[in-house]
Amino acid sequence: MSDTKRRLLDGALAALNEHGIKGVSARTIAAAAGVNQALVFYHFGSVDDLLSAACMVHTEARVAVYSAEFAQVTSLRQLLDVGRKLQVQERELGNVSILAQLLAAAQGDPKLGPPVSQALQLWVVEIESVLRRLLAGSPFADVADLAGLAKAVSAAFVGIELFAGVDAEGSAHAMAALEQLAVLVEVVDDLGPISRRALNAKINKAVRSR
Repeated sequence: MSDTKRRLLDGALAALNEHGIKGVSARTIAAAAGVNQALVFYHFGSVDDLLSAACMVHTEARVAVYSAEFAQVTSLRQLLDVGRKLQVQERELGNVSILAQLLAAAQGDPKLGPPVSQALQLWVVEIESVLRRLLAGSPFADVADLAGLAKAVSAAFVGIELFAGVDAEGSAHAMAALEQLAVLVEVVDDLGPISRRALNAKINKAVRSR
């Protein structure tokens, strides 16, 4: 990737963080990148296309930062610990604000919706990989939609990150509630074989009756 394109990608996020989605333009992006605004259109075609590319490239980089930590997680509670660390670091870096702006913009901009969704899917893939590994052999693995659960966990993390900006205590409360669920899963996994078979039967019966 050329230095100019990299500067434009970084400039797009910097402008988004500083001015908000309504203040992002070729001019504000170029100013943040330190280049001529005509280069926005030369390299990316439009401001929306530049924002889309910046969202994907930036998310790929952030996922890569945490990928090794996800790979070392051995329990759901450890996964939540990584989530807490991620929340603090991303907020300090201004990435939570950027995410909020992109999500808000994507609600009314059909061009931004798909790329923002694709970027979030990168996190979902990581979470799903962890869940499949942690829940292998668990009674929940046979009945849970792990792909859907990964989306739910990812959405919860995003919501908690945004929630923390307006209600830190409420965000902490939400994380504590998720930890209670993680403990419940661990307790179930520690049941003896007879109890686990009985639980499996009840879960399967409840699922079939839906």
